[in-house]
Amino acid sequence: MTQKTFTPKKPAKADKKWFIVDASGQVVGRLATKIATVLRGKNKPSFAPNVDMGDYVVVINCDKIRLTGNKELQKEYIHHSGYLGHLKREPFATVKEKQPKRILTEAVAGMVPRNRLKKHVMAKLHVYAGEKHPHAGQNPVELTL
Repeated sequence: MTQKTFTPKKPAKADKKWFIVDASGQVVGRLATKIATVLRGKNKPSFAPNVDMGDYVVVINCDKIRLTGNKELQKEYIHHSGYLGHLKREPFATVKEKQPKRILTEAVAGMVPRNRLKKHVMAKLHVYAGEKHPHAGQNPVELTL
């Protein structure tokens, strides 16, 4: 008697859960790895790398996130448009002040594989700078990290 390998089919939207994470006082990288795991669905027993099995994650208080060591003074966000001389560098302090959502979004995006599923996985991440979020209707459950 031979056993067959289980391959999950496309999941229905009904079996995706909503989680909420409070980022105040959390370290960026450690929080981002845990969020990326839930977004991809690696915490589920039916995980398959070719199917989007993950859940939705709402992150609040991302403006109160922190870095370890001396990184607050040294970290830079770099962007290049492709034209000569158009390299832009922004220090962490100005990004945290102007666009606090960008810090966690870029950290999670760097931990999700660069393939066709990336845009679908990242679309399930909702990041907010304050306490308020418009996803109360989905009844998000607090994610224990």
